[in-house]
Amino acid sequence: MPEIAKVAVLISGRGSNMAALLYAAKAENCPFEVVLVASNDPQAPGLKLAEAEGIDTFAHPHKGLSRNEHDQIMHEVIVTAGADYVALAGYMRILSNEFVRQWQDHMLNIHPSLLPKYKGLDTYQRALDAGDSHAGCSVHLVTPELDDGPVLAQTEVAILPGDTADILADRVLIAEHQLYAPTLAKYVAREADPDWILEQVRTRALALAETHERPSFGTPGWRVGSEKTGKYFAYFSRRHFGETGTSVFVKTSGLDEQSALLDADPDLYFTPKFYGKSGWIAIRLDTGHTDWDHVGDWLEKSWRMVAPKRLTKMMDIAAEF
Repeated sequence: MPEIAKVAVLISGRGSNMAALLYAAKAENCPFEVVLVASNDPQAPGLKLAEAEGIDTFAHPHKGLSRNEHDQIMHEVIVTAGADYVALAGYMRILSNEFVRQWQDHMLNIHPSLLPKYKGLDTYQRALDAGDSHAGCSVHLVTPELDDGPVLAQTEVAILPGDTADILADRVLIAEHQLYAPTLAKYVAREADPDWILEQVRTRALALAETHERPSFGTPGWRVGSEKTGKYFAYFSRRHFGETGTSVFVKTSGLDEQSALLDADPDLYFTPKFYGKSGWIAIRLDTGHTDWDHVGDWLEKSWRMVAPKRLTKMMDIAAEF
């Protein structure tokens, strides 16, 4: 069973969305836990709540520091806390590109508008001024451009006659509290979802030259070469071939390399029952901490072992430029 994801929450104020995440994490089947609440304001009220709930806290003012310097301090304390993900919850700081890069695809934010509408501040008044029928909130992945990352989920909130920005903000905040935790839970659990895992493998396998997908014994496999003469370089296993869990099978250079991999990291690699005698190795993909760059490297290596020489020569030449 995948480990529970560890989340660091960054706040700048009262931390009501942080509290929503913290209390959601107390549910028995929640796939994440809050391991740190950190702030750029040592007086942020949300820190006291987190402390009372037994959560480690950290605060460091940003005044007198460059953006990169402050972000590096926050990054180091998040890493020390063992966090896998960062959840921004009213963190009123524009983050440096370096910090965003360090937490790429592992940092979420909740924003009080229906993105891509109304990025930045004053979202409630802007929705009212535009005569919108609905405002709302969005959970999105954080990218270097402000409030521009892929949207994971949204909730619409009706705008009522007589609404002011403050009245609307109170109602949107209720929606935020309902939206953030389940969206975060679904996102951190995605790496244990076989369908999501398959798409990650498929995308990387089909990105290699002259590859195509063909089922083998009821499970996806990928070949290089023509439909008639192509050779398999990878198989996807979701409890197939008598195995448990979810994994991808790739070719090694032979039994010696296979044995060395098993000795070096038995938690990551295992011998596939059906293909092991041919020197194939299985890479576990449902631990919740898959290194997809590593998987991509293995797919390319396996591809090279069976690809026509003209293709590998072309790749080698391209790599020189």
